[in-house]
Formats: sequence, C-alpha cells, structure tokens
Amino acid sequence: MEKDNPNVYVVGASWQRLLYGAEDVGLFKEFNDGSMRGFTYANKHNFKEFQADGDGFLSMAECQYIIKHELDNLRAKDEAHVPGYPKMKLYPGKSVIRRMQSKGILVQVFPLHEKEELKRLSFSWFKKIKLSFQPLDDIRHYFGEGMALYFGFLEYFTLALIPMALIGIPYYLFDFEDYDKFTVFAGFNLVWCTVILELWKRLSASLAYGWGTLSRKKAFEEPRPGFHGVLGVNPVTGRAEPLYSNAKRQLRIYLVSVPFVLLCLYLSLYVMMIYFDMEGWALMIHDEEPTFWTGVLIFIPSIIYAVVIEIMNLIYRYAAEFLTGWENHRLESTFQNHLVLKVLVFNFFNCFASLFYIAFVMQDMVLLRQSLATLLITSQILNQIMEAFLPYWLQRRRNKKAHKRMIKTMGDRELPLSEQVKLEADMSTYLGTFDDYLELFLLFGYVSLFSCVYPLAAVLVVLNNVTEVYSDAFKMCKVFKRPFSEPAANIGVWQLAFEAMSVIAVATNCALIGMSPQVKSYFPESETQLILWVVGFEHFLLASKFILTFVIPDVPKDIQIKLSRLEFESLEALKKRKMLEASGIPKTDK
Repeated sequence: MEKDNPNVYVVGASWQRLLYGAEDVGLFKEFNDGSMRGFTYANKHNFKEFQADGDGFLSMAECQYIIKHELDNLRAKDEAHVPGYPKMKLYPGKSVIRRMQSKGILVQVFPLHEKEELKRLSFSWFKKIKLSFQPLDDIRHYFGEGMALYFGFLEYFTLALIPMALIGIPYYLFDFEDYDKFTVFAGFNLVWCTVILELWKRLSASLAYGWGTLSRKKAFEEPRPGFHGVLGVNPVTGRAEPLYSNAKRQLRIYLVSVPFVLLCLYLSLYVMMIYFDMEGWALMIHDEEPTFWTGVLIFIPSIIYAVVIEIMNLIYRYAAEFLTGWENHRLESTFQNHLVLKVLVFNFFNCFASLFYIAFVMQDMVLLRQSLATLLITSQILNQIMEAFLPYWLQRRRNKKAHKRMIKTMGDRELPLSEQVKLEADMSTYLGTFDDYLELFLLFGYVSLFSCVYPLAAVLVVLNNVTEVYSDAFKMCKVFKRPFSEPAANIGVWQLAFEAMSVIAVATNCALIGMSPQVKSYFPESETQLILWVVGFEHFLLASKFILTFVIPDVPKDIQIKLSRLEFESLEALKKRKMLEASGIPKTDK
C-alpha cells in the first residue's frame, strides 16, 4: 500500500505456481510411505494427500510463505531505478520489494486473514472452554511453524509446571516458616529445570519432523532491509549488494553498545538501591506503629519497584533495538541474536538483581519471599494489561467508527476485498514472538531460581500461562494483522537462554541450601568447609546436568532412523545420477 495514494495491490498465485514454488523453497511433505521428503513437482502424485490438481495440498501458511518468497526474489536486472521513482536507484540483483519497503514506497505488506478459516480456528482455540490441548496443527496450518512452536512451548511449559505447583502447595500451607524443609524442594527444582528442557528438545523435534521443517535445509539469507554500506559484489552470490566493514561494526559494538549496556545496568542498580531505602523506611514506620495500614504500606515499595522495572524494561527494549540497528548487521539472524543478548542481560539484571541482593547479601528470607511474590504478581498483571487488554481496547476504539460507516454503507452484504484490506491495514502489527518468549524466560527464572523460598511461584505461573494461552490466541485472531509465517525447526536462541538460566539456577539453589540452618548445623566450626561442600555439590550437579544432556537424545530414535534413511537414499540417488551422467544415459524423473 502506498502512503500518499493509498492504492491496494492484492497478490495471489495459482495452485500450479504454488506447487512449483514449494519445490523452489524446499518444502518437505509426507510421502506415501510415511516419511518426510523434499517436494518435487514431477513426483507430486507420490506424496500423501495429493489429489487432483493439488488443491488443499499446501497449508495456508505454506502458500503465504511461497508467495512472500517469490515477491522477495523479484530482483532488478537492467533497471537503474524503480519505475516512476527516478531517485530510487536499483542495481542488478537487488530485491525490488525490499527496496520499495526501505524507501517507504510500499507502506505495508501483509497477508490477509481468511475469514472462515479464522472462525474455525478461533472456536477450537479460545472461544470454547476445554481441557484438551491446543490445536497446534491448525495453528501451524494458519500461522506457520514458528507460531505453532511458540504455543507448543507455552503449553508444554505450563504442563511441566504442574508437578512443581502440586508439590509447592503443601509446602506453602504446612511448612511455610520452616525453610530447612525447602532444601528438598530446591533439590527437586534442580532436577526439574534440567529434565524439562531436555524433553522439550525431543518434543520440538517430533513436531518439527511432522511439519517437515526438521530436515529442511536452511535458506540462504539475504541482507536485511535496514542494512546499508558501500556498493560491492558479494563473493558468494556474485550479486551487487552493500558491503560494510566488520571492523567498523565491532568498534560500534565495543565502544558504544557495550558501554551503553553497562550504563543501563548501573542505572538499574541505582534504582534498586532506592527501592531498598523505601523498603527500609516502610518497615521502620510499621515497627513504630504496627497497624493495618502500615502493614499495607510494607508492600507499596515492592509494587512501585515492580512497575518501574516493567517501564525500564520497555524503554530499554526500544533503545536496544535502535542500537542493534545502528550496529548495521547484515543478516536478520545476526541482528536478532545481538538484540536478544542485549535484552536478556538487562532484563535478567533488572528483574533478579534485587532478589539476589536480598538472598545473599541481606540474607533475609522473609523479605525475599515477600519481594518475589510482589514482583511476580505485579509483572503478571501488567503484562496481561499491556499484551491483551490495551491492544484490544485501542483496536476497538480505532475501528468503531469504521465499522459503523461500513455497516451503514454495506448493510448486511459481505465486505468487499478492498474494504477488508483497508480494515486490516489499520490493525496493530504483531512484532513477533520475541516479547512472548522473553516473558516466559523471566517466569522460568522466577520459578527455577527462588521458588524453594516461595513454592507458590509455580502455581502463579501456571495460572498466568493458562490465561496467556487464551489472551495470546485472542490477540492473534482479533487484534493483530496476520503475520508472515516463517518455517522453524526449534525455538532457536531461546533454547540456549533457558538452558543458561537452568545453569544459574543450579548455583542459586545450591547457595540457598548452604544457607539453611539445617545444613549449617553439619559444619558448626568451619564456614570454609561449608563453602567447599556447597561448591563441590554445585559442581557435582552441574556435571550430572551436562551428562544428562548427553544421555537424553535431542531427537527420538524413530525419527533419527527416518532421517538417516532419507540421507542414505539421497546419497544413493546422487551416485546413480552421476553414473548415468558419466555413461551418457539421459536421466529420468523417476
């Protein structure tokens, strides 16, 4: 859509063209023998569920991905500029669509919602109250593998928390003040956070294999739209594209980005110390005059601090995104990795620094329990407001007049395609699963790091995740424009982030166990022996954790066999092809 002259261009493709495109992008589909194989148009009738002309063989998300791939690969040949825009220069091999987007000629490019399919998905996903699992295959069919894997992980994480919640409730009710008995809970916590991540790898591999993305070759990455530099020739593709010195990028990272992150961490530390001053002031007032209202006052500093944390995280997110863009990374994957690293470092420090200080410097378990509960509950409430209710309210307010005008004009008639495009163009844009995974990462941190002190943390996170499933499903279907689908075989860099958190959880829980009076009683005369015992126990658990990662295979055995068989058949076919070429016999498509 163009900004000044809002022309609407609707792009589609015939089924035959989509099938050729499926071969070009390397889609894997289920073969008649039940294995997943790379789709070829010449061999199309040997694929399961392929009927007649192939109508319905590809999912909606796959069709959308193929069309987007074809648009992105519309490349300039001899044109010197975009037709009608002499100042918008082109050079051979440049993606025309990306160029028009980066220069603002194309204001929005987005896939349309399919009304009937969306109604069916909405009903099975969030409109009916059910105890069954989410329709992951339907989500994948409509939104793609990346979105389906996120909701699959959200569901898995919620189910994995149930044992923690069931154990945590009696600990909270019957042993609330007996911190010695929380050492058992901490030990269970250590095993839990390792096992669930390893089992998730197996589950995600099974899902990805069934969806055809596990064995699919990664597409060659093109430069991201925001990348700029001096025009040169890519030594790999031979195409003309911008080139930027890696040395300059590294200087920007180490001379600007790293100091900026350190400055933000210092500001976070300064705000944390203000919070402790407020906490001390509230406790002093309560000690002088213990009334109901002074009891309420004790929780006010924690609530204010939790709100400030969320505001600081939001501001830092935008600053980190701007800074990462300024670093001028060539590939989108590299851009995302640097952005994730910046955001994770700050969010981890901002959310958990105060809890570490209370636990290991102040060693006040009562205050730690109170602060953890307040931070967790407040952050959950704010996230639900910001992620679901606020976008929905803004969307209803924005579209209220538009709906009235359309009803007055169209009556009961079906909305024309052009009006549907304009209506969806005004909807909010979904920015990806980054913030959703970040929220789950922080919740995982609250549970794995300090839940032995506050066992109800797992219960609160389960309740939050149940509402998160419905609120996220609602906003995807009703609030946001339909996002472009992206093939995915796993949750990417977030798997490493969760595993890093589980390693930190080992050290944290071992330290909390070592601080308990029950453990200290075994070392009444020597604190050094206690420290050595805790460090030795921590190293033993870390070694056990890493051994466990090797003992539990990332991919189930039956899928490993199928992948190995496919690789063997591919090598045999390649050998046969080379032999035919060497003998001069023309090859066949069989």
